[in-house]
Amino acid sequence: MSTHSGYISNNDDSIRNIDSFNSVAELEDIDFSRLPRPRNLNIERQGSYDERSYTDTQLGFSPHPPSRAENFFRALEHFDSILSPSKRSEFTTPRSPFGQGPHPMIAEAWDSLRRTLVYFRGQPVGTIAALDNSDEKLNYDQVFVRDFVPSALAFLMNREPEIVKNFILKTLRLQSWEKKIDRFQLGEGVMPASFKVLHDPVRNTETVIADFGESAIGRVAPIDSGFWWIILLRAYTKSTGDTSLSEMPECQKGMRLILSLCLSEGFDTFPTLLCADGCSMIDRRMGVYGYPIEIQALFFMALRCALLLLKPDAEGKEFIERIVKRLHALSYHMRNYFWLDLKQLNDIYRYKTEEYSHTAVNKFNVMPDSLPEWVFDFMPISGGYFLGNVGPSNMDFRWFCLGNCIAILSSLATPEQATKIMDLIESRWHELVGEMPLKVCYPAIEGHEWRIVTGCDPKNTRWSYHNGGSWPVLLWLLTAACIKTGRPQIARRAIELAEQRLSKDGWPEYYDGKLGRFIGKQARKYQTWSIAGYLVAKMMLEDPSHLGMVSLEEDKQLKPVLKRSASF
Repeated sequence: MSTHSGYISNNDDSIRNIDSFNSVAELEDIDFSRLPRPRNLNIERQGSYDERSYTDTQLGFSPHPPSRAENFFRALEHFDSILSPSKRSEFTTPRSPFGQGPHPMIAEAWDSLRRTLVYFRGQPVGTIAALDNSDEKLNYDQVFVRDFVPSALAFLMNREPEIVKNFILKTLRLQSWEKKIDRFQLGEGVMPASFKVLHDPVRNTETVIADFGESAIGRVAPIDSGFWWIILLRAYTKSTGDTSLSEMPECQKGMRLILSLCLSEGFDTFPTLLCADGCSMIDRRMGVYGYPIEIQALFFMALRCALLLLKPDAEGKEFIERIVKRLHALSYHMRNYFWLDLKQLNDIYRYKTEEYSHTAVNKFNVMPDSLPEWVFDFMPISGGYFLGNVGPSNMDFRWFCLGNCIAILSSLATPEQATKIMDLIESRWHELVGEMPLKVCYPAIEGHEWRIVTGCDPKNTRWSYHNGGSWPVLLWLLTAACIKTGRPQIARRAIELAEQRLSKDGWPEYYDGKLGRFIGKQARKYQTWSIAGYLVAKMMLEDPSHLGMVSLEEDKQLKPVLKRSASF
C-alpha cells in the first residue's frame, strides 16, 4: 500500500502514523475530536491573507495597493452588524431568533442538508449526494468531493467548521491509499471521486470505501477532486482564520502530491492540462476531452490557493517557484486563446489556414468553416466568454457556466473580461437562465453530432443533464461571480426564479428543456448540492463578506493581456 505520514500530535500518542496500519478498518480508526484545536490568526493579519501577489508571496513583499473592489468590501466591514464573518447568519439557519427568515425554503433547506450528513466514528465527515430513496441509489448515497463543496461553504458560513475540517482530513487520508484500476496504478496524489462509510452492526465496525474512478462510468479518475480539495482548504483557512490545519505536514504533503501530478513536465507545449472526457462535473462523454475550460479554471484557482497555503520551507519553496511560472504562462494562454468576444469572433471568421512558424496568427490551425451558425447570433455586441475547449484544429464554442464563473472568482478573467461575461449572461438571459437557473452548457448538441460526440448517450440527450440541462447548484457560483463584479441584482433575479419551483419540485438535481421547464427525466430529488447551492447563494447575498472564501483578487504582477500577433 502507498502511504504517507500520518496525523501526529505532540500531546496525543493515541493518534498513530498511517504507516503502522495494516487493514482498511484499522486505517480508519481515528478520533477526529482529539486532533489539535484551531490556532487563530490575528484579525488584521488575516485581512490581507489572500491579497498578496505571486511575487510578493515568493519574496515576502507587502501587498499591492487595494483595488476598487477591495476598498468596497473593506468599507462594508465597518457595518459590523451587517457584515461580520464571525457571526452566525441571522436569516439562514432554523435556529435563528427570527424564525424561518424571509423565505420558508431556508429552514426546509437547512433541515434537508443536515439529514444528508454522513458520520464516521460519531463525527460528521461529509454529506451524501442525494436523499432520494424513490429509485436505485447507485452512488448517490456516497460523499463526493465536488458535491460536498457547496455543503462545506454553507457550514462554514454558518460557523460550523468542524464538519469541513473532518472532511478535509478524511479525504487526505484516502489520498494515501494505493490506487489501481485494472492493474494500472494511479498517481500518488489522486484524490477520490467519492467515498462511502460502511457500517457492520454484527462486528460493530465502520469502514470507509473510496472510489478513485474504478467504479465510475467510463472508469475515469476525477481530475477536479484534487483542485476542489485545495480550494476548500483555503476556504476553511480564510473563513476560520485557523492556519494550523493547512500547516499540518500531512496537508502540506497532500497539496504537493496534487501539484506534482499537474506540474510535471512532459510533451505538452501548452500550460493547460490535457484531460479525458468525464474527469469533472461533466462525468460522461460530452466532447470535452482535451483542454476543457472547467479544469483549466479550477487548475488556475487551485494553483493560486496553493501559493497562499504552501509553507516556503525546503520542500515548499520549489513548488512555489513552479507555481509562479505556471500561473504566468497559464493566464497568458487562457486570456488570449480561450477568450471570445465579438472582435475575436470576427478575427476567427477571417482566419487564414495552414500558417507556419511563430508569426502565424491562426496558431491552432482552426478552420473558419468550423464556426457554428448559432455563435454569430449568440454573441452580443457587448459581451464575451471563455471557450469550452481550444486545441489543435479545435475550438469548442459552447458556453460552460462553471468554468466561466470560476474564471471570474479566481481572477483568471481580467476585470474587463469578467464584466463582459456578466454582460453576456444578462444579454442572453433567456438562453442561459430561462425558467430555472442555470444552464451547465449552451447550446445542446443533437442529431448526428449528438450520436458522434456522446456515443448515443441516452442520459445526455438534447437539453437534458449535461447536454444543455439546467442545474440549480450553479446558483452559488453565479451569485459569487455577480457579487464580485458588482452585479448582485443578476443573482437576486436568478434566485427568485429558483424559489418559485425548487422546493415544490423536491430540490431536483437538474431540469430539462430549452428553458429548464421540466424536472430532469433521471434527476434525483433532494439533491444535496441543489439544496446547499441555494443556501450558499442566499447567505452570500445577505453577507457579501462571505465572498472572500471563494474569491481571489486580481494579481497586479501578471502581465497584461497581449495581442497574438503584431498584425492585429
